[in-house]
Amino acid sequence: MDRIRFQPCELPPNANALRTEVRDFLNKEFADTPPSDRANSWSEGDAEFSKKLGARGWIGMTWPKKYGGHERSILERYVVQEELLAAGAPIALHHIADRQSGPLLMRFGKEAQCLNILPRITKGECYFCIGMSEPDTGSDLAAVRTKAEKVDGGYLVNGSKIWTSQAHMVHFMIGLFRTDPKADKHSGLSQFLIDLKNTDGIEIRPVINLTGRHDFNQVFFEDVFLPEDALIGEENEGWNQVLTELTFERSGPERYMSSQLLMESITREATQNPGERAAVEIGKMVANLASLRQMSLSVASMQQNGEDPAMEGSLVKEIGVNFEQSIPRIAHELFGVEAGLENGSEFEKTYAKINMGAPSFSLRGGTREVLRGIIARRMGIR
Repeated sequence: MDRIRFQPCELPPNANALRTEVRDFLNKEFADTPPSDRANSWSEGDAEFSKKLGARGWIGMTWPKKYGGHERSILERYVVQEELLAAGAPIALHHIADRQSGPLLMRFGKEAQCLNILPRITKGECYFCIGMSEPDTGSDLAAVRTKAEKVDGGYLVNGSKIWTSQAHMVHFMIGLFRTDPKADKHSGLSQFLIDLKNTDGIEIRPVINLTGRHDFNQVFFEDVFLPEDALIGEENEGWNQVLTELTFERSGPERYMSSQLLMESITREATQNPGERAAVEIGKMVANLASLRQMSLSVASMQQNGEDPAMEGSLVKEIGVNFEQSIPRIAHELFGVEAGLENGSEFEKTYAKINMGAPSFSLRGGTREVLRGIIARRMGIR
């Protein structure tokens, strides 16, 4: 049985100065932007804003300089991400590439792939989406059925991916495909780098969410030819690679800060309508936020030290999702606020956006059932 480790973590000495720099920049950028326009948090993207972050060296912060990175610590990157999320900054376009696709390529990809793509990511000019989930496979990621069949000079891909955030806006997908249909379902998978802008046979269809936004997509592959050098890592080693990628995805501050703007709105509203119940609920929220932050920082520290915090990252994601999904309920119970996407006060519009988006929090990055299964197996109780 694995021991759960959440050791206390202290930020590096220059963290406060870095935080002040980022906060000052964000205060100027969003001085006239109301909370409801920033409530979608890291689901919103802005190409010009991504370029501004790249120019300041805040994308690819931990990456080697030869790939356009800045060789700063994971904990320094954590501080920047924390401030971006607290401000509701529009980071969706570059976020996946920065968080997981770039690190995956550095670990398993070819040097030519890294030299070609990673510097563009750090400039905020190259974006990625995740090609894992498929229709009709539920939470069983290893049950993917999209096939990449070996042909002369490469692979022929047929099938589809779903819940591919921002696929209609990004340049590349890292897709998980079945390359050996006869192998055990965990053993016959491979990952591929797919140029979505310059590859024939790909169709991207929108999946509109409850708020009417086009964030998600279903991506169809019909006889799509991928050259041999599109393969990432080794053939049929995709499952082990994707587990590494999911560790990058699950433990950051975005896993408990998606409702941050609403939490701040609740606090502001309580100053206008003070009461004992509001004080109790706000106290609970602050205590939960502080605990999750320490847990998440501990995971970042483990990653900084080269450790594998798969179980701890899953715990942060699971507990964090429960927390951020609870905040719309608290807003409704304290103030009777109702949904109002177009009309109403800033508080009502902020509530509406986060309340309608909250069901997705427990889906992205792995469903609740999957995460609990990972935790149970690591603890030896499953």
